[in-house]
Amino acid sequence: MDPLKKFHNEDWHTPEGRLIREFVFGINDGLVTTVGFIAGVTGALINLKIVLMSGMAEIVAGTVSMFFGAYLATKSQNEFYRKEINREMREIKENPRHEIEEIYEIYQDKGFAKSEIDPIVKKLMSDKKILLDFMIKDELGISKDYYENPFKIASYTGLSFLAGGIPPLIPFFFIRHSFTAAGFSIILSILVLVFTGLAKAKVTKTGRIKSALEMLLIGGAAVATGFICGRLITLI
Repeated sequence: MDPLKKFHNEDWHTPEGRLIREFVFGINDGLVTTVGFIAGVTGALINLKIVLMSGMAEIVAGTVSMFFGAYLATKSQNEFYRKEINREMREIKENPRHEIEEIYEIYQDKGFAKSEIDPIVKKLMSDKKILLDFMIKDELGISKDYYENPFKIASYTGLSFLAGGIPPLIPFFFIRHSFTAAGFSIILSILVLVFTGLAKAKVTKTGRIKSALEMLLIGGAAVATGFICGRLITLI
């Protein structure tokens, strides 16, 4: 097999591989938000049914918020990139001399001599499509596959938040003592963080132990902060 072909087929070079960002963000945010919420309501409420219903309402609200937040953010990013690309297209059409100057500046910054840049400029200016692709990448710093499906990103983020928010609530379905359930909730959250780190390692091809520990330490610190804040709020 061609090694270059194999390289481009690796998981982390695909759009699905890049979704690890939304996956980790959603899981971590769902855990932190839910654990912090649980820590607050268990200190103020004795009725486990109310705690459970309140927690479920919080997860649903958070999932909806994450979905629409990710949708609008991704859509806005696509619109901004498209605006920049359209502006570049107009510049190529209306002011090609300026584009030539920019090409020379780009390659001179990379250490090329003028004699080396001349044939590159000639080639780029001979084909507007090639020129546009070059200017998008090298001047604007935008990848040619910049577009991300807003609905797909929003769904992935929202579902990841939901997946992160459910485990902390599970103990409250089976344990009648709220503070004991809260303790098991934290334990489950830790396990989810470890498994999330292992899943991240599989996609990013990094060490499993390192990835799991990183997720545990960073996510665990966030969960602990959420729990402490939740407990402090009940004392106010």
